[in-house]
Amino acid sequence: MIRDARAFWLRSPGVGELRTVTLPTPGPDDVLVRSVYSGVSRGTETLVFTGSVPESQYAAMRAPFQEGDFPAPVKYGYLSVGVVEAGPAALRGRTVFCLHPHQSAYVVPASAVTPVPDDVPAARAVLAGTVETAVNALWDAAPLVGDRVSVVGGGMVGCSVAALLARFPGVRVELVDADPARAAVASALGVDFALPQAATGGRDLVVHASATAAGLQRSLDLLAPEATVVELSWYGDRPVELSLGGAFHAGRLTVRSSQVGTVSPARASRRGFADRLALALELLADPVFDALLTGRSRFAELPGVLDRLASGELPALCHLITYDEETPCSA
Repeated sequence: MIRDARAFWLRSPGVGELRTVTLPTPGPDDVLVRSVYSGVSRGTETLVFTGSVPESQYAAMRAPFQEGDFPAPVKYGYLSVGVVEAGPAALRGRTVFCLHPHQSAYVVPASAVTPVPDDVPAARAVLAGTVETAVNALWDAAPLVGDRVSVVGGGMVGCSVAALLARFPGVRVELVDADPARAAVASALGVDFALPQAATGGRDLVVHASATAAGLQRSLDLLAPEATVVELSWYGDRPVELSLGGAFHAGRLTVRSSQVGTVSPARASRRGFADRLALALELLADPVFDALLTGRSRFAELPGVLDRLASGELPALCHLITYDEETPCSA
């Protein structure tokens, strides 16, 4: 049985390192998971890496199985896929998803892992947490058949929302991003693409996920009268300034927040967190989501990878971390 593992820790803002950790002995209701892949959620994790989580949000931003506290030292992350090495018979040998920080192996309650469907590759399954966010957003947004919808911000979350919206009958989806390279991703997802200045107006719904004030302002500008922007961005400690003159009041426009930390009120009476995550994993059977996996690195390289992601040197949607080279420190 694996006794020791390696974990990624943020030692101080902007400085990451790998540490050896001793795993607890699994109890009868626990599982020992050997990691195969984890994913870097670029927006949130670079905010954490640079120490940009505001003190008022320390509690709200805590991830499951996080150790340490913001700003540092802290062990953070929440997109992990691995194989159950020990635990209840029904889970042994199964590939599972867990909201766990980047670590080569870990022990968690069996209830904390969700089996990955057989038709979902393990690498693609790291997107489950992001697709779960998109599911919750669309429960909040409630798009209708035939709607004209824009998604402003072509990051992991925005692209996941666009991919799901493309399945809605008669819905015309336009992905809006300042990076022309996102046009290729939009094409792979089966949606239209536009740069912000050329985006189509008169939209029934806009989902905003660019985490910029300019993106949110453009989202409002694209709305038809009495339509809604669903805001998915998280800004850390950055202020957001908007112009609410012009059409905002005359058009009776709405900005509505959506946050994955709670199940949408539209479904909360009938769905729980486990149901939402299981649905996200089912949806990942569609190979279109492979377009969101835009790079991969070995676990040993993660400190440098996060530094390059935070600086913008390494462009990525979801950057995949592989653990194939990891061997247990003791067995």
